[in-house]
Amino acid sequence: MNFNQSYSESYKKAGVDVTAGYRAVELIKKHVQRTYIPGVIDDIGGFGGLFALSKNGDSEPVLVSGTDGVGTKLKIAFILDKHDTIGIDCVAMCVNDIICTGAKPLFFLDYLAMGKNIPEKVEKIVSGIVEGCIQAGCALIGGETAEMPGFYPEDEYDLAGFSVGIVEKSKIPIKKSVKAGDAVIGLASSGLHSNGFSLVRKAFDIDNNGQVLEKYFHELGKSFGEELLTPTKIYVKPILNLMEKIPVRSVCNITGGGFYENIPRAYGQDVGAVIKKSAFNIPEIFNLIQKGGNVPERDMFNTYNMGIGMCVISPPEYADEAVRILNESGESAAIIGEIRPDIIGVIIE
Repeated sequence: MNFNQSYSESYKKAGVDVTAGYRAVELIKKHVQRTYIPGVIDDIGGFGGLFALSKNGDSEPVLVSGTDGVGTKLKIAFILDKHDTIGIDCVAMCVNDIICTGAKPLFFLDYLAMGKNIPEKVEKIVSGIVEGCIQAGCALIGGETAEMPGFYPEDEYDLAGFSVGIVEKSKIPIKKSVKAGDAVIGLASSGLHSNGFSLVRKAFDIDNNGQVLEKYFHELGKSFGEELLTPTKIYVKPILNLMEKIPVRSVCNITGGGFYENIPRAYGQDVGAVIKKSAFNIPEIFNLIQKGGNVPERDMFNTYNMGIGMCVISPPEYADEAVRILNESGESAAIIGEIRPDIIGVIIE
């Protein structure tokens, strides 16, 4: 494509190279097209992403939307100059929320704002978004790349996303259906996911001591930076598969706010949950953070997923089968607690 017609010397002197934006779009097209699923109507580059909605036999389809960003995990990517996985986090933070309603993600859009548009860096970021969309089974149908000199430093950017899914109304989990005696099943996380990075950065003084990211930790089996940039796990396919096979009362994403905020979002006010720490493995990264920042255990469970990225609440008679189905899907799942009538909120013991 010839970008000369759109070239503006005046705008470039102000710090914005519009032709870089157009070149970035051309570089990412081959990646984006890998996500196209039935329903996608047009290629990226228009004024809106088009997706044809088919009922697929649903009598009362409901659209579910979710939006989120990556947060200060981006700071780790800046320091390490590694940008090809952060897009997975962006997708995960959106689709892991909407899957809690039983919705299959249909499409995703991203918003990328940066101090200086470097097309090759944009391509790396979008390649991660594409990988996340493929893992979630949804299409990347559009987005926006904004060059904002003077607002962001030249080597920094912000990344956020938005996803829409669909679910038959009768299949939406109803949290009021959760009963005393129901089992809480935990699905293992891939690490920190995209939460609590401000606390990590403070605990290890990362902003002033970026070299710590290069340090190899035997407990982790990798460098600190590699561990911190491990992408957020996407749970869409195993959760959808589970919902097709057994009754699921409710689902919750263990995201910002950890156990104490997120698990109660999955049931009514007349019950609570008891979670047993001994029922699951707490990865070493959380122990390092707790020691490095002298963080009380309650604050750890109130900030991080502590090794459990998603919880499913099922009737007790289906709990063992649910664990089997999830493990056969490639997850590491276990019964980690139960719903009780005599408590409020969450008790971790």
